[in-house]
Amino acid sequence: MTTKLTFEQTVPTLAAKVAFLSAASTYPGVETVDIRETRLAWVFLAGDSVYKFKKPVLQSHLDFTTLAERHRICREEIRLNRRFSPDIYLGLSKLTLQADGALAINGDGRVVEWLVEMKRLPDAGFLDNAIRTGTVDRAAILAVAQRLAEFFAAARPVKVDPRRRLDAYQSELTQSRNVFLEWRFNSISALGLNIIDQLETVLSQAPELVMDRVTAGHIIEGHGDLRPEHVHLSDPPIVIDCLEFLRKLRLLDPFEEIAYLSMECAVLGAPWIGPVLIDHCATVLGNPPTDRQIAFYTAFRATLRARQALAHLLVPTPRTPEKWLPLAKAYLDQAAKAMITLFPPEDPPATRFREGPG
Repeated sequence: MTTKLTFEQTVPTLAAKVAFLSAASTYPGVETVDIRETRLAWVFLAGDSVYKFKKPVLQSHLDFTTLAERHRICREEIRLNRRFSPDIYLGLSKLTLQADGALAINGDGRVVEWLVEMKRLPDAGFLDNAIRTGTVDRAAILAVAQRLAEFFAAARPVKVDPRRRLDAYQSELTQSRNVFLEWRFNSISALGLNIIDQLETVLSQAPELVMDRVTAGHIIEGHGDLRPEHVHLSDPPIVIDCLEFLRKLRLLDPFEEIAYLSMECAVLGAPWIGPVLIDHCATVLGNPPTDRQIAFYTAFRATLRARQALAHLLVPTPRTPEKWLPLAKAYLDQAAKAMITLFPPEDPPATRFREGPG
């Protein structure tokens, strides 16, 4: 026996929501819609506006399977990103199911999805695109560094348990090791596993390299996912798309965020950007980490990003499967370069890590 759903019980499929928001006719005066899919969301760029909704996914750090949770996390995304870009995050919109069964944005029907509404920024101005086209210069990067330094300087320190911070690094390295051990990644697994071995050596033999920054009070609630595609070279620069779903992943040394952004720029072919960012932020903020601490942050983040790239190939139908293995190799190459600073070849093992605290 088949039970017919009432109108109140009817829920449009994910495909129906995507199709509706992909149609230019949904938006008055819009001729085309640029559609982008990320790991956690669908994004629709229509005219001067951007609408984004969360996928109903369940992962280790998050559960977006209920409409109520997607509502909460959309509100949280707006709140957190307005710290960086108050004029870009316009607010919360809703996708509604009307009485006639049609979908609408901000209609008077039942809410079937929540949308983050943003002001659209020109694609050419994002840092990743500017690197690819060779249109970014030192002045633009100094402006980005100044914007970031101002945010970090204004943020209040957050107390973090140093032991838990060490455990968190170890947990991520263990997860990365498990991915690199997959037989299908044999072409780069030796490089990845060697880097993980060395990073684990730091955690076991020189934990102060991590704990010094924590105990000195340098942890703040930052961005958590500071990549070139999240930085727009406006005047002043704009930063978007912080990591919204788990606060502990935003609790970072500002220089870990800067090292992460620097590493991502190097992967895109602009290694000169990192020193400019780090030097300027060190001047503004003071109390910078040692070179080895920056190297640890860089290698750790690069290894994590390599794992995330490879993880795309572990799903049944990966998007752009040809992209991920070369990208993972590029991240590991950056990690390997950082390891030269972390473990200088001329230093005998007994003298390693005897730098003063950062």
